[in-house]
Amino acid sequence: MATPANVYSYRSTCVRRAFVGLITACLFLAAGQARAEQATVAVAANFTGTMTKLISLFEQQTGHQVQASYGSTGKLYAQIRHGAPYDVFLAADAERPRLLAEHSVAVAGSQFPYAEGRLVLWSRNPDLFRDGLQYLQGEPERLAIGNPKTAPYGIAAIEVLENLGLADSLKPKLVSGDSIAQTFQFVATGNAHAGFVAQAQVRAWKGNKDSAWLVPKTLHQPLSQHAILLNRGANNAAAQAWLEFLKGAKAQAIIREDGYDTP
Repeated sequence: MATPANVYSYRSTCVRRAFVGLITACLFLAAGQARAEQATVAVAANFTGTMTKLISLFEQQTGHQVQASYGSTGKLYAQIRHGAPYDVFLAADAERPRLLAEHSVAVAGSQFPYAEGRLVLWSRNPDLFRDGLQYLQGEPERLAIGNPKTAPYGIAAIEVLENLGLADSLKPKLVSGDSIAQTFQFVATGNAHAGFVAQAQVRAWKGNKDSAWLVPKTLHQPLSQHAILLNRGANNAAAQAWLEFLKGAKAQAIIREDGYDTP
């Protein structure tokens, strides 16, 4: 039978061990929180839905946080050149990330392709067309495209019309959105009968039926979307981790599922 002294010693030992365990756990938790950082990412508007999915998975896996700001590639580029506080840029083209590195606003050598977009002629009206080419040749009343000055998907749309020999005849019918997101809204709300949008946007559409024509790649230059680490994020662990995550198999699988080709 244990003596009172032995019982007291045993209890004291248990209390000390529990206390040490609690302190150790708190230290590990504090250390993890200290390492966790937040990255601010400028993201091309076509990538909005996919970005939301990727952020959720990234934050679960790493403990880091990502704050995304969406817009047309051209406008985001201008904001970055004027000092907007972004750590990473996910553009819808390769040219603007290259220019940022050239102007020493981004980290040289950090640029890489994360997705290749697909252009779709889309309408929420299921009876509008079965063949997109025939529809375009019939000179639609209003056709939405992204602004070619700011949206790479808008440039691709113009290239399609030029290669089909329809650019001049359809020019008066064009309705231009500042970003591909606004272009999609023009069509979704009926302000334009159809429009050139990103395949990822069409896949995310909640409507039951629609008309859609996947534009052949041969009709426009590749929509190669590139990421780059900006100078502000050079020492940000979350920004660096985000870019590595974006290259990974899980992220690339999500990107493909959402309607993009991957490098």
